[in-house]
Amino acid sequence: MEQRSAWGSKIGFILASAGSAIGLGAMWKFPYVMADNGGAAFLFLFIIFTMFIGLPLLLAEFVIGRHGKTYSTEVFGKLTGNKYFNLIGHLGNIGVFLLLSFYSVIGGWILLYMIRTIYVIVTKQHTKHYEALFGTLISNPLYAIFGAALFIFLTAYIVSKGIQGGIEKASKIMMPLLFVAFVVIIIRSLTLPHAMTGVIYFLKPDFGSMNSEGVLFALGQSFFSLSVGFGGMLTYASYLDKKTDLVQSGVSVVALNILVTILSGLAIFPATASLGIDNAQGPGLLFIVLPYVFDQLPMGSVFYLIFLSLFFFATITSSISLIEINVSNYIKHNESKRKQGVYLISILLFILCIPSALSSGVLSEVKFGAGTFFDNMDYLVSNIMLPIGALCFALFTGYRLDKAVAREELMDEKYRGLFKVWSFLLKYIIPIVIITVFITMIMK
Repeated sequence: MEQRSAWGSKIGFILASAGSAIGLGAMWKFPYVMADNGGAAFLFLFIIFTMFIGLPLLLAEFVIGRHGKTYSTEVFGKLTGNKYFNLIGHLGNIGVFLLLSFYSVIGGWILLYMIRTIYVIVTKQHTKHYEALFGTLISNPLYAIFGAALFIFLTAYIVSKGIQGGIEKASKIMMPLLFVAFVVIIIRSLTLPHAMTGVIYFLKPDFGSMNSEGVLFALGQSFFSLSVGFGGMLTYASYLDKKTDLVQSGVSVVALNILVTILSGLAIFPATASLGIDNAQGPGLLFIVLPYVFDQLPMGSVFYLIFLSLFFFATITSSISLIEINVSNYIKHNESKRKQGVYLISILLFILCIPSALSSGVLSEVKFGAGTFFDNMDYLVSNIMLPIGALCFALFTGYRLDKAVAREELMDEKYRGLFKVWSFLLKYIIPIVIITVFITMIMK
């Protein structure tokens, strides 16, 4: 029996969509790439690309999802009468499952560090050997598997509660908390001695520092950072009513994503500059550099716990949207099957994540292709499947989707003049951009 889900409010949809888009890349990689490639000049370029590349793709998913009103492995066939187009949805379904298999491992690391930091606050037993600590933690099979399992369970629990009672409710709590935590950390960072040195490094426009690699990264991030290409935004939009302004919602998601990137830099760079710490990105930033930075501050462990909470909120809100794609395709509008679907998919996901969880430990010597099992999952999803997915969405919307459908879903009177620009970008410009980034990434 069909029991369609729906968002309880527009703000719930926007916060959930923004949570899906705001992931680890925006918080621990993008600020450093921005700082090393012209600062505010790179940010300006990224914003331009996001408005003309990322936003049109985001709106394409919104249009397909809301008009189709069905799950991603059926919607393309429904809109065209040709079931073979449903392969686009199946590609996304597989892609997010593979993505979660290694993304959950990182989420598990964050949870383990949160537990450890609470222990440090209570017992006051600090350590100065953070690199060794991180290596020990991720190489220990019990810790790594337990962390991933806990992260998957928390994600599954939220999704099992449904759209309004689970995903929307969690987003309305975690997204505001994310910004509150940012304010606390930024105030603390900016009050440190010589903090402005870090702010200047991050935000000073320097067009001379920009190169072709930085431009390509800005291009790639313009659609990667908005979580488009696998159908997550399509799935969320399928629960929308007709009253929601898709353009306004899309711009809000883009704005929140850019804001988080800037806030991340303002939280990190003043602190590292004040204490003379070398800049780092990725896991080294969160698990090795920042613990040392906060150790130098009064109540440092408390502030580090708040910082870890930021990353946890960003990680789990993204994973919620990813697993919802699989759940939506499993239950096929029958909400009575939601819990069964969530926990079945979560068990399969946990089994698949084990090789990635062990890639820094007992399976660290098992290497092929791009490296460890973790590395190969990351490469396959990020460098191959996601660009192909984004390309499929652009071509489908530009060439196969009925223009009358797009106008009906997207165009309010005030946006009428933008429709031709949106359609032109999806048909001619965005495919070229995606193919260029794709070739560059696989040629590295």
